[in-house]
Amino acid sequence: MLKEKLLEDLKESMKDKNVTRKNVVQMVRAAILQTEKDKLIEVNDEQIIEIIAKEAKKRKDSIPDYEKSGRQDLLDQIKEEIAILEEYLPEQLSAEEVEEKVKEIIAEVGASSMKDMGMVMKTAKEKLGASADGKTINDIAKKLLN
Repeated sequence: MLKEKLLEDLKESMKDKNVTRKNVVQMVRAAILQTEKDKLIEVNDEQIIEIIAKEAKKRKDSIPDYEKSGRQDLLDQIKEEIAILEEYLPEQLSAEEVEEKVKEIIAEVGASSMKDMGMVMKTAKEKLGASADGKTINDIAKKLLN
């Protein structure tokens, strides 16, 4: 289970004195704990992957701000954190693969215009999960539905 792997990785990073990895794993474990307390549930691997994907997205979204401010040190740290988080995520689909899947989903749900965008996005997120980010799916769906 992913929860145990995170705990092992935390112990390993503490032994190796890898501060960045330790901090990233601790942050993920804290987010998992918070979700469990808020929703009064025991999270499964799929939910843990969603939490990790959300954390990775937060960091990716902050990259332009760091680039604007010229803080290369912070930019390098964020990129290192993203790389660590991506180790726990499923293989990311390429844009071409996402486009193929979205085409299949559009045909499957019978979408024909932008009015059907919500239905396409909902189905795509269910089927693709964390293997593609929402922005990529959204951009491709918009292109195909216009």
